[in-house]
Amino acid sequence: MAADPHLLNVIDVEATCWQGQPPPGQVSEIIEIGLTVVDLRAGERLAKHRLLVRPARSQVSPFCTELAGLTQAEVDGGLSFREACRQLAARHRAGSIAWASWGDYDRNQFTRQCRHTNTAYPFGDRHTNAKVAFTASYGLRRRPGMAEALTVAGLPLEGRHHRGDDDSWNIAALVLDLAARGHWPAGQY
Repeated sequence: MAADPHLLNVIDVEATCWQGQPPPGQVSEIIEIGLTVVDLRAGERLAKHRLLVRPARSQVSPFCTELAGLTQAEVDGGLSFREACRQLAARHRAGSIAWASWGDYDRNQFTRQCRHTNTAYPFGDRHTNAKVAFTASYGLRRRPGMAEALTVAGLPLEGRHHRGDDDSWNIAALVLDLAARGHWPAGQY
């Protein structure tokens, strides 16, 4: 059991992307990790963190810069993926604190990239797909994107959409909305 069962790390990643297929030899890689720490018992977002990650097998495209606002020069100054995972485990206790993301993309991207780079997976196995929980709580027929979910919940979009730290902050607001409604998975606080 985690030392702080009422804490939750909300994760959102941005990755290299292209309009259409990636250029030959390039693959989608994490370039930004947003992490918001939530205290489910207190109903508060405690801290927002951002890790920039230097891609090893891809370049930031103009499409990616337009979408996420990240440039190649900016991510060139980032951490290696291995170091980012080490910091998640050491500084943010990612292996012992439950975590959530909006959908399974973030979890799957970490799994793929850790496997490909032979990097230790930084997270524990207590993951919640907040999109699934939100869809069930609101009785929706389809799973909404984060921005649409904020509208459904009557919450503002804070910061820039498609920035890891801002998106994790907004997803954390949705998690707290679900917890306040009594619809966050039991045993997480």
